[in-house]
Amino acid sequence: MSVAHLKTTQHETLEIVSVGQHNTNSGPDFFNAQLKIADQLWAGNVEVHVKSSDWFVHNHETDQAYDNVILHVVWEHDTEIFRKNNSIVPTLELKEVVDKMVLLNYSKLLSAKDKWINCEADFAEVAPFVLESWLERLYIERLERKSETIEKLLQDSKNNWEAVLFKMLAKNFGLKVNGEAFFSMANAVDFQIIRKLQNNQSTLEALFFGLTGLLDQDIQEPYFLVLQKEYRYLKRKYNLHDTEVVPIQFFRLRPQNFPTIRLSQLATLYHLHSSLFSQIMEISSLKTIYKLFQVSTSVFWETHYSFGKVSKPSNKKITKAFVDLLIINTIIPIKFAYARHQGKDVNDFLLELIQQIPSEKNSIVSAFNKIKKVSHTAMQSQALIQLKTTYCDKNQCLKCAVGNALIVK
Repeated sequence: MSVAHLKTTQHETLEIVSVGQHNTNSGPDFFNAQLKIADQLWAGNVEVHVKSSDWFVHNHETDQAYDNVILHVVWEHDTEIFRKNNSIVPTLELKEVVDKMVLLNYSKLLSAKDKWINCEADFAEVAPFVLESWLERLYIERLERKSETIEKLLQDSKNNWEAVLFKMLAKNFGLKVNGEAFFSMANAVDFQIIRKLQNNQSTLEALFFGLTGLLDQDIQEPYFLVLQKEYRYLKRKYNLHDTEVVPIQFFRLRPQNFPTIRLSQLATLYHLHSSLFSQIMEISSLKTIYKLFQVSTSVFWETHYSFGKVSKPSNKKITKAFVDLLIINTIIPIKFAYARHQGKDVNDFLLELIQQIPSEKNSIVSAFNKIKKVSHTAMQSQALIQLKTTYCDKNQCLKCAVGNALIVK
């Protein structure tokens, strides 16, 4: 029996006009569904159970939240359900509707043992069109999730988009190892203070280095002592609280990713660009973004990676690969969130932008590529992260386009 020829247990024709909204809280499973039952249009809620009798097991007959249920969807219909006016609640029994092969495929998928993902053995069989369109949707879904985080930052920053951008950039300048430390540093200072100090690069460095505890040492080096003295002054003047800032880590970091280098680059960026958010919102090409982030450290760090130890001179300019990470994790998400906030749709532009950036390299992407070479761009690598963490790890195969393709094949 096809979906186009559904019938209730009372042998009335059933057409699903709209499934409504899935409810993840208490109450019926779907709100505001629209159905045609025997040519009569109904609008209301839908409840789903394994057996019809589960209605009584869950005491729905005494709960007013279920008075507006227009359809009861069950695997097995073992008893009639009545409304308070004694009319029967229409029921759709799935046992005779679902194709036996579909059920077998689903059982096979969920019974996979010792697999990285449930569909590991069959992932490569999925049609390219299905996979490509699903990855695009997953990427937008990931942006939507990040947008929620940005909205929370916006509320905390009293609708100051420049402050939100600074916090996001700070976190991503810290990468995985120091991301939380840099983020806590950004949260420990009012962005208006950053604005006031932007004209002086060394003062910004003193602020960043001081907040992160990098000046809490006894080092007799002229530049260190200058920064230390400056930070003590700033701390008193602005009543700064650095006790809640997460400690900085140097362990297992390459010298170019040392927090000293990244904080100096961040200070340079904000010294050179007083209205960074506005500039990023106006950007319309990848080339312009790379140009905007062509910044280096202050002069002192050209011969140092840490205080107290001189190194071979080098211009520690932000690399293209690092800018790519900033584009993926900060610039595109904040452009997406801002567009949504303004009621605009920039999805096509952002998809075009992200697909110009090479795929990220991480354990999730590598594992998928071993099954099937699928990640060539950053859009695909971001989508695969979303797929693994939101669907595969939670056995959400029925909500996944790949899972559905394998179940109904």
